[in-house]
Order: sequence, then structure tokens, then C-alpha cells
Amino acid sequence: MSDVLLAAPSRRSLSLHDAKVRGIIYQLLLAASLLALAVGIAVQTASNMRARGIPLSFGFWNEAAGFDINQTLIPYDTLSTYGQAFWVGVVNTLYVSLLGIVLATILGFVVGIARLSPNWIVSKVAASYVEIIRNIPLLLQLLFWYNAVLKALPAPRASIELPGGIYLNNRGLIIPEIQLYAGAGTVGLAFLAASIFCVAFWFYARRAQNRTGKQLPGLWVSLAALIGLPLAVFLLVGSPVSFVTPELKGFNYRGGHQLYPEFAALLIGLSVYTASFIAEIVRSGIQAVPKGQTEAAHALGLAPGKTLRLVIVPQALRIIIPPLTSQYLNLTKNSSLAVFIGYPDLVQVFAGTVLNQTGAAVQVMAITLSVYLAISLVMSMAMNAFNQRFAIVER
Repeated sequence: MSDVLLAAPSRRSLSLHDAKVRGIIYQLLLAASLLALAVGIAVQTASNMRARGIPLSFGFWNEAAGFDINQTLIPYDTLSTYGQAFWVGVVNTLYVSLLGIVLATILGFVVGIARLSPNWIVSKVAASYVEIIRNIPLLLQLLFWYNAVLKALPAPRASIELPGGIYLNNRGLIIPEIQLYAGAGTVGLAFLAASIFCVAFWFYARRAQNRTGKQLPGLWVSLAALIGLPLAVFLLVGSPVSFVTPELKGFNYRGGHQLYPEFAALLIGLSVYTASFIAEIVRSGIQAVPKGQTEAAHALGLAPGKTLRLVIVPQALRIIIPPLTSQYLNLTKNSSLAVFIGYPDLVQVFAGTVLNQTGAAVQVMAITLSVYLAISLVMSMAMNAFNQRFAIVER
């Protein structure tokens, strides 16, 4: 009997009656089924492509594109490759998406706070904006901004002249071009130094406030540093910046920078539409903060503006940021509607022109899907990391 008690316990035998064993088997069977399905789809797709003479390789990537793109942020011409055209589309997509996120966030916060304003007119105007814009399809809004607003502007010869040598017509907004000379880099370094000083001062001001309760004038010090130091260096090095005013030559303006109507329509449409959803997120986030927080701030003598900025909004961000991430992702993916108004984003350039010219539909669409997936994953990771700063830490 003692020998039996001292013996090591036997290992549990694998049995289908064990729930864990059955779970592992089911998972393996599901993974094998999905793998077999993927392989079957790949084999059948390759067979169909061979039968129709569609290329299977990515050899088109280094071939000359032979088409022009009117709006590029990186070097490109008709002799560039399809790969370079792809990067033009990616950069254009990221450019309009990031600008749209910034504008939509600012407008959404303003409208969301305005909806809670005690002023009846301000509150109702903000509510009307949200209800109207959210219920009109985004594509219809893009077509409205492009065809009814921007294309209705006068021709270049009858351009609307704005102060500072700026011209507005149906071909876009033309602004003076900035030319840099020797010493401009020194001004840039001065601005960088001022920015570093501002960040350091804000950290110092926060620590001083936590230690003594005294608030330092961080805003005014930052403005003085960001404006005063670069301006002083700018004057000392002899004003190394000049502006080239655009001139009307023939049927269009020469010189200056041009903001095309396609880009403007897409940026305005995405920003205005997404801001209506962000406004509701901001409103609900602020209303979720207990009313006692506002009353306590007022009891301490804080003005309504400081109460909102220092007490209410920081707490509301814990509720606002998660759904805000979804709106940022929606804005980025909605930028693909640019194809309907002619803005050369990734879908219009790569999944449109490049696909039609090369016939490599599977390869082109796989790359396009991968790009949007990568952008969404990176943006989600960044927003999740930002959200952790405002999350409540449990002890």
C-alpha cells in the first residue's frame, strides 16, 4: 500500500472525453480547413489567370508608367515606373487623410462643445449641423463641394483676387511661392530651438503647479519664444526668404503654389462629414463626466473656460478616444472616394490607372488592400498607445 502511495501520479491519457483535447482538435481542424480553402482559391485563381493570359508576376512594378499625375508630393513624371506611381498614390492618400484628421478633430470638438452651450442659437446651429451632415451620403457631399462650389468659381482670367497676391478660380487656389536663400536654415534651427524650449517650459510649469499650486503663463511664454526668437534671427541674417507672386500668362497662372479643387473638395468633404460624428462623440463624452466635477471646479473659483479645459475635457478623453479611433479609420478609408472627383489617391492611381494598363488585377488589388490594412493597424496602435495615457490605472 505504501508503494502505491509513494508512486508518482500517472500522466493523464489523451481522450476525446477531455474538453481541452476536443478544443485543440477542433482548432486544428478549423485551421486546416481554412488553409485548404486558401490554397484552393490561390490555385484556382492562378489557373484562371493563365487561361486568360493575365500576368502572375510583379514584373510590371519596374516598367515605365507612361501617364502623368497632376498632383504629386514626391518627384514623378511620365518616365517614372509603376512602383513610383504607387508611392505617389500612397503619399497623396496619407497627406489628405492626416490633414482631414486634424481639421475634423478641431471642428468636431468645437461643434461638440457648442452643442452644450447655454446659448440657444449656438446650441441649435450646432445640432442642425450634426443632424444634416450626418444624414447626407459622403459621396454626394464630395460631388457637391467639387461641382457646385469649387467648379462654379470664375475662370483664371476672371479670378477672385485676395490680399497678399492670392488668386481663387475654378482651377484652384494659387498662393505666392516661397524662395529660401542662405541663412534660412539658421531660422529653421531657431524655430526648432524655440519649440524645444516650449516643451521643456511646459514640463517645468506642470511640475511647478503640482508642487506649489501656482500657474505659470505657459501660453504667453510659448508664443513669445516661437515668434520672437525666429523673428530676431530672421532679421539678423538679412531676411533670407522672399515670395514669388503668381502671374497670369495665357489661360492660367504661372509661378506660385496651386491648391487643386479636387484636393480641396476631398479635404473639405471628409473633414466636414467626419466632424459631425466626432461632435457627437465629444458631446456624449463631456456629458458622461459627473456634474459634481463641474460644481467642484466652480467652488474652487475656476472660470467656466478653465473648468472645461482643465477638469472636464481631460476626464472626458477617457470616453472620447476609443470611438474617436474608429472615426479616424473611417476618414482614411473614405478617402478612397477621391476617385469620383479625380484626386490622385492610391485607389485612383494604382487600383485604377495602373490596374487598367497592366491588367495585373490580383496583384494590384492585393497590394492596395495590404496598404489600407497596414495604415489601419498602425493608426490603431498609435491611438491605443495614446489612450493608455488617459486610462484610469487600477491599483
